[in-house]
Amino acid sequence: MIVKMKKVTLFLLEKEKDDALHKLRKLGVLHIKNIKSPVSEDISLLEQKISNVEKVINFINSFEEIKAQKETQNPEQITKRFIDLLQGKEKLLNEKYELESLLNWYERWGKVSIGLIKELQKYGIYIRLYTVEKGFLKKLPEEKNIVVVGQDKFNAYIALFGESEDDHLDLKEELIPQENPDEVYKRYGEVLSELEKVDKEIFDLTAYRDSIAKYKEELLKQYEFNLVRYGMGAEEKICFLQGFCPVDTVPGLKKRADKEGWGYIVEEPDVPEEVPTLIRNPRWIRIIDPVFKFMGTLPGYNEVDISFWFLLFFSIFFAMLIGDAGYGMVFLLGTYLLRRKYKKAPAEAFILFYVLSITTIIWGAVTGTWFGYEKIARLPFFKYLVVDRVNSFIDENQNFMMFITFVIGVIQLSIAHLITAFKYINSLRSLSEIGWVLILWGLFFVAGNLVLGKPLPGFTAYLFIAGALLAALFANPKGNLLKGFLAGIGDLPLSIISAFSDIVSYLRLFAVGYATVIVASSFNDMALGAGISGPLSALIAAMVLVFGHGLNIVLGLMAVIVHGIRLNMLEFSGHLNMQWSGKPYKPFRE
Repeated sequence: MIVKMKKVTLFLLEKEKDDALHKLRKLGVLHIKNIKSPVSEDISLLEQKISNVEKVINFINSFEEIKAQKETQNPEQITKRFIDLLQGKEKLLNEKYELESLLNWYERWGKVSIGLIKELQKYGIYIRLYTVEKGFLKKLPEEKNIVVVGQDKFNAYIALFGESEDDHLDLKEELIPQENPDEVYKRYGEVLSELEKVDKEIFDLTAYRDSIAKYKEELLKQYEFNLVRYGMGAEEKICFLQGFCPVDTVPGLKKRADKEGWGYIVEEPDVPEEVPTLIRNPRWIRIIDPVFKFMGTLPGYNEVDISFWFLLFFSIFFAMLIGDAGYGMVFLLGTYLLRRKYKKAPAEAFILFYVLSITTIIWGAVTGTWFGYEKIARLPFFKYLVVDRVNSFIDENQNFMMFITFVIGVIQLSIAHLITAFKYINSLRSLSEIGWVLILWGLFFVAGNLVLGKPLPGFTAYLFIAGALLAALFANPKGNLLKGFLAGIGDLPLSIISAFSDIVSYLRLFAVGYATVIVASSFNDMALGAGISGPLSALIAAMVLVFGHGLNIVLGLMAVIVHGIRLNMLEFSGHLNMQWSGKPYKPFRE
C-alpha cells in the first residue's frame, strides 16, 4: 500500500545549519523539497567531478579484462590523470587519422612534396595531379605530356607535366599536401608510440576502478548535501527547509528536533502532486516490484497501489499467453539454475518467475498442452490433469476459451471501479463507479452476443439503464447534480464504446495462447511427422524441435511484455484513472 505522508517544515539557525543537516541526514527520514533552486560554484564543481568519474568508470567497464584491484589514497588525482589521458588519447587519435589520410595520399602518388613541386617550377616544369576513372584514360589528349602514376580497381592517378603555369586539364585538380612526406612518416611512428604508452598507462589505472567507484559515492553524497544546503530558504539568521516523511517516522523526527532545538511544523500535504510515493507491501506481494522497475512506473501519492491485483492478473495472463506446461517446466528449471548461479542477487525476480512458471504449468496441464504435443497429454498421469472443456486440441472449445477471456476482462475492470468506489466511499462519486460496474457487465453480455452468438439475458437493458443513470448523475457530485448529469451524459456514449473495446481486447489472451499451441504443433509435425529412420533424421528432427520451440518461447515472452503488461497498464489502470505520475520517496540520508 501507499504510505501516508506528512509535510514537515524545519527551522534552523544559520550558523548551525551544516551541523543540523549532517544530523538530519543521519536520521534519514525526510524527503527534501527545495525551497529555492540550488545554485552555487560548489554544486557546479561537484557536477563536473561526478561527470568525469562516470566517464572514467564507463570507460573502464568497456574493457573485457582489467588489472587486479588495489586501493588508492587519492582517487581524485587518479580520476584527473585518467581524464587527462583520455583527452590526450583523443587528440592523438585525431592526429593519427589525419596522418593516415596523408599516408594514403602518398601511397597513391608517391612521396611528392610541395617543396619538390616548387623546385621543379624554377626549371620550367609545372606538375599538376588528377584522379580520373580508368575508362577516361583513352580520352586524354595525346599532345599533353601525361604520366599514369598509379591505378586501382576504379581510378587512375595521372600527372601532367607542363611547360608553363597555364598548362592544365579540364579536370578537378588534386591538392598536393603542404607537409614533408618524411616528416609525416616520422610523426606517424611517434604518434603510434605515444598511443601505445597512453594505452598502457590507462590499463594500469584500471586497477583503481573500485576506488573510483567509492569516490563517486562520496561525491554523490556531497552533491546531495549541497543541493539541500543551497536549496534552503533563509530569513535573517534563520534557515528553513521542507520535505515529506512517512507518518510513522514523524514521532522520531519530532523527538530529534526537540533535542537539537529545531523548530518544526507538521501538517497534511497541500499539493498531492509534490508528495513522493513510498509503497510498503508484504514480502509475497513485493515479488512484482521488478516488473514495475522494468517499466519505470510508480503510482502517484493520491493514486492506488495495484501491486496485488497486478501480480494476480499478470500471473494469469502469463500462463494463458505462454499456454504450455512444457515451457513452464523449462522456465522453472531455468529459474532454479540461475538462482543457484546468482545467489547474492535480489530474490524477488526469481520468486516471481517461480510463480509464473508454476501457473503456466498448471494452465498447460489442464489444457493438455505439453510442448504442443497432444500425445503427451494422453499419457496415464497427464490425462487425469486435463479438463476437457478447456482442452487446447478440441476445436469446439475455442468459443468457450474466448468466453473465459471475456469473464477475466469484465472481472478485472469491475475490480478497478470497485477499488475507486471504495476510495470515494464517503462521496456520492462511489455510486458513479458502481454504475460503471453495471455497465461493464452489460457490455460483457453484449460482447458474448456479438462475438460468440450467446443470447442476451433479459436484464441486460436494465444493467445499462441503471448503470448509465448512476455513472452520469454522480460523476461530478460536488457541483450541480443536473449540470453534472448533462455533462456526464454527453461523455457517456464514447466512454461506453471505449469500455466495450477494453473488454473485447482481452481476446488477445486466447488468440496469442492458441497461436503458441499451433506454432508448437507445426514444428512437432515438421520434425516428427515423417518419422525418424536413422541418426541423421534424428539429428535434423532434434534441431528443428530445439529451434522451433526456442523461437516459440521467445515469441511467447515478447507477447507477455506486449499483451500481458498492456492489459494491466492500459485497460485496468485506465479504468482506475491512473496516471502513474509518482516520484519515488528518496529520504535525505547517509
